[in-house]
Amino acid sequence: MDAKQLRAKSAVELKEELLKLRREQFALRMQRATGQGVKPDQFGKVRKSIARLKTVARETAIAGEKK
Repeated sequence: MDAKQLRAKSAVELKEELLKLRREQFALRMQRATGQGVKPDQFGKVRKSIARLKTVARETAIAGEKK
């Protein structure tokens, strides 16, 4: 998801999206541990998406504090 799209979401929606990504990350780890075929590039994509989402959430929290 793009940062512009994330900035348009509310804090509740961002938390829900973060939870969804954390679950996906956990599922990927479990698939790897059980030996199921998992694409290695998915780990990096999910991790970067989580970082992007947390950055946008922090930006909006700081902007809210300044007002």
